[in-house]
Amino acid sequence: MSEDRQQHEQDHDVENDAVIGKAFKVSLIFLAVFIALGGGLWWWKNRAPVKVAEQITEISVPDIPVQTSISMPQVFFQDITRESGIEFKHINGAYGDKLLPETMGGGVAFFDYNQDGAPDLFFVNGTPWPEHPVNGIESTTHALFENDGEGHFKDVTQAAGITYSDYGMGVAVGDFDNNGWPDLFITSVYQNRLLKNNGDGTFKDVTEASGVGGEASSWSTCAAWFDLENDGDLDLFVGNYVQWSPDIDFEQGATLTGIGRAYGQPMNFQGTFPVLYQNDGNGNFTDISDSSGVQVRNPATDGPVAKSLGVAPVDINADGWMDLVVANDTVQNFVFENQKDGNYKEIGSMTGIAFDSYGKARGAMGIDSARFREDNAVGIGIANFANEMTALYVGRSSNLIFTDEAVPAGIGPASRLALKFGLFFFDYDLDGWQDMLTTNGHLEEEIHQIQESQEYQQSAHLFWNSGPDHGCRFLKVTSEQSGSDLFKPIVGRGSAFADIDGDGDLDVVMSQVNAAPILLRNENTLDHKWVRLRLMGKSSNRSAIGAWVHARVSGQEIWRQVMPTRSYLSQSELTVTLGLGQAESLESLEIIWPGGNHQQIENLSLNQVHFIEEKP
Repeated sequence: MSEDRQQHEQDHDVENDAVIGKAFKVSLIFLAVFIALGGGLWWWKNRAPVKVAEQITEISVPDIPVQTSISMPQVFFQDITRESGIEFKHINGAYGDKLLPETMGGGVAFFDYNQDGAPDLFFVNGTPWPEHPVNGIESTTHALFENDGEGHFKDVTQAAGITYSDYGMGVAVGDFDNNGWPDLFITSVYQNRLLKNNGDGTFKDVTEASGVGGEASSWSTCAAWFDLENDGDLDLFVGNYVQWSPDIDFEQGATLTGIGRAYGQPMNFQGTFPVLYQNDGNGNFTDISDSSGVQVRNPATDGPVAKSLGVAPVDINADGWMDLVVANDTVQNFVFENQKDGNYKEIGSMTGIAFDSYGKARGAMGIDSARFREDNAVGIGIANFANEMTALYVGRSSNLIFTDEAVPAGIGPASRLALKFGLFFFDYDLDGWQDMLTTNGHLEEEIHQIQESQEYQQSAHLFWNSGPDHGCRFLKVTSEQSGSDLFKPIVGRGSAFADIDGDGDLDVVMSQVNAAPILLRNENTLDHKWVRLRLMGKSSNRSAIGAWVHARVSGQEIWRQVMPTRSYLSQSELTVTLGLGQAESLESLEIIWPGGNHQQIENLSLNQVHFIEEKP
């Protein structure tokens, strides 16, 4: 072999060794990367859940100049649930599969079922799912507690014949047959129920005969008795939530990172139609939903839009005919304007109530309406989901243009983080101006593990109306002003108010999901004057639902509406309370009955309950 060829072969061998060495190094690098990626994937799949730092933008309330300092009153609320005799626990039937209805129920009602002048308490109950008893409980019933007039309650459920087991949601109170005895309509998953008050302390199920049971597959939530056409009979609006069944729920596959199965989000379920029943005056009802204009369809799919959880019957345009404002979850809110012919027109977008200020739908729950200022403006308060402010739409009857004034009114920033359900206006300090209470609580027990700002149990929010001297701005009340019992963290849902002990001030009940309710006695010691009115219609419906009370006190105007339907799935007392502050008399008092009949009332004694009958 020549030296040149030998040298060439040696060079070739060296080159091959270099290539092989390089390839080996590359293989080692790829192997290392593969091992690293494999290890990383294993760690990612088996990592512990990590709390993500929440970016919470602070919202400041605009400064509103006032001429004098604001001094908030001290009015304490005391938890008297146990000592009052209320022994009840809501059952939601949860067994681990996290079915959406489990976290949505729990309505409550104050109403005088035996007409003795003292508001009684009715609690809507759920029940275990079929084939899944909870702690040995196979079925439950709703509960009725009779008030002795001093705030002590006796369980009369069995004596009243309320032995029905439903997967209940809400309740509506109204005397549908105008016989003087308030009846109960109970909304549920699958089947609703109408209980007629027999007037002897018992109730009779007349659902089938009356025709208001609803579809067997429906999930009904809010409901309201009101007079649609001013004929003196109470009609019935029933809101439905979403198209739901256990199979549909499981198909959603909702989960929380690091937690597992979660309660499904409403945007993943199809919407539904509400139902409107017209009272035929003989104990029967006709379903006029399709023809009356309350069935809103998606223009793109022609499917139902509504996912309703709250309804506020209110004459929003002051024409003497009852309109309806409906709070929907994750889709636009509705405003149904009464067309005075048995039909409605949906005008939510036109009024500004359909969406938030950015044109987005929110997770709306409970709702109430009030004239909370002296300028006669109508306020619509809506309790929204966590990280969404409570809405306070304010507008005038003359033009029906509403704007959300939650931020300048002082409610918005203070309410944003909580998940709000129950909401109502009431004058807890009897100064004449409507305050606001929201009952709060989350859906997921483990929510704090993934959102540091959220807790399953949450405190209620109480906002005090500072009155016209300070622009009727709302200030958030603390335990320093109202005690700690009111703000005890709970899984709050429904809420209602009534004077349970005859002292003139308004007491509060708040229901919880899968837990006991809380009854809170108002311990007002401000020595404010008051007048309470019980109205009875003649040409109007006997319950006077929809009537307005208009008073002048110390040169200022006060408005109250007779309306039990307030908050979330709940009902408050029919009796109207007028707080008068330090005033020694009423300058004037007028009742505006449903249909427009005006009646002047004179010479009312203060700190008393007055019975007023409609006169032609």
